[in-house]
Amino acid sequence: MTTARPPDAAARSGQGPAARGGGAAFLRSVFALDLRSLSLFRVVLGSILIADALCRVPDAPLTLAPDGMLPPDLVRPFVGYPWSWSIGLWCDAPWWGYGLLVAEGLCGLLLAAGVGLPLTTTAAWVVVVSLVRRTAPVTNAGDVFLATLLFWGQFLPLKTLSPQRSRPCGGIAAWALTLQVAAVYLSAGLSKCNGIWWSGEAIGYALSVHDHGTVFGNSIAAWGWGARLLTWATLLVELLGPPLLLLPQLRLPLVATFVLFHLAIAVTMNVCLFPWVGIAGWAALLPGSFWDQIGVAAKGKTADGPAGDGLDRLRRIVCGGAILVAVVAFAHANGPWRQERMPAGPRHAVQLTFLEQDWRVFGDIRPQRQWVYGRAELANGEIVDLLRQGRPLETLLPSDGFNGLGDQRRQKLFWELPKPEYRVFAAAIATALARQWNSNHPPERQVISLEIHGARMITAPEPGAIQDVLMATWPPRSPTGQGNLERFLRDSAPDPAAPDPADADRGLPRPGGQGR
Repeated sequence: MTTARPPDAAARSGQGPAARGGGAAFLRSVFALDLRSLSLFRVVLGSILIADALCRVPDAPLTLAPDGMLPPDLVRPFVGYPWSWSIGLWCDAPWWGYGLLVAEGLCGLLLAAGVGLPLTTTAAWVVVVSLVRRTAPVTNAGDVFLATLLFWGQFLPLKTLSPQRSRPCGGIAAWALTLQVAAVYLSAGLSKCNGIWWSGEAIGYALSVHDHGTVFGNSIAAWGWGARLLTWATLLVELLGPPLLLLPQLRLPLVATFVLFHLAIAVTMNVCLFPWVGIAGWAALLPGSFWDQIGVAAKGKTADGPAGDGLDRLRRIVCGGAILVAVVAFAHANGPWRQERMPAGPRHAVQLTFLEQDWRVFGDIRPQRQWVYGRAELANGEIVDLLRQGRPLETLLPSDGFNGLGDQRRQKLFWELPKPEYRVFAAAIATALARQWNSNHPPERQVISLEIHGARMITAPEPGAIQDVLMATWPPRSPTGQGNLERFLRDSAPDPAAPDPADADRGLPRPGGQGR
């Protein structure tokens, strides 16, 4: 006796009408998204927004205030405003930036509850893009991934299940979200096709030399073969995962693999939102068979395969145009012409939609040690590192590296600060940090001078030599030289408490010079 299966279950297993209806029907089935999965996707995204707003609060006076580290007048040319729009750059009032955090948390709450969709999704996208661009120098891949998922979420049926809309969603928006998730990992995998990754050393460098490792991650970096296995596994997952999305029978194990992959990233690396945003993206791709197996049944099942996305003609056209923009952006960012400037028309379209597709996360990892420190002289004569909350100054390989600088966004800012395009923020950073310190400390511990240095070990002309660059001072040094003589006399005066150089070679770097 043969038991007939419901047609919708057969279609999900690849044996029903969708699988027998030719290539077009097969692709509709492959890219269909289960509404239960989309509901989970919505809840996870909303929760991430709430958590992100709360995590940004402690640093808001430095990152969102007009007199903080990232003044709007410097951010606007950095991001390419107004094509790279941001409502966070519309007003320079002190309360305006804080309002963005309130809006992000509120949008997250409404999105997780499924209230006011799809307008809530659009509002969340606008707020996230605005925050990301307002704080562009501290932005990371997880922030951009979050904004991109919210963009495509505007076109998807994210509402809680109802008897009228219980079939999988198989329209153009489902295609867009699936291809977007695939693009992130394909871009990341292609960028890792180089000698450092093939040798198995890349993850070890990222965890230790680049200071991205957690306590657990550092222990893996110390275990040579553990780091090598993680390196090769990362290459395998990122390069093979995207094409395997075309095989419906592998969708569930593939989603499980990538969720475990992101959990492994979360426990070994400090990369802010990226692991959790990645899990949200893969949650949307969970097949209907998963929900059936755990007993979460859909209401009002029908037998005719994937339903449409419910978009009207205008929204379908907008979604299709956005897919074209994303394809152009992906080709430019990951093709042989990526070093060339994109023509104005496509570039402005990418800026307006925020569909940048450069996902080369950790593609270029070098065995190079670099660090920063903030030499602050206090009124009582004490010398401390202002970047590390007033700890004793270490100018040579600070003991906790970039992890001592604060959260991952602040680490990212100081990692990039030596680059010319980021250096424009150095003076504002020094001023903001000195002002914040002085507002929280008594007169005898006030900062009277601050120098922010960037240093790195170089391999030529002398291996192990140290290059130390002074990036900013507070009070700022006059371009005409006013006040610099006093600094020079102070810095060159012998320190009676210092040991005789003949007694020991400390090998400490000097600004602009080399140590041993």
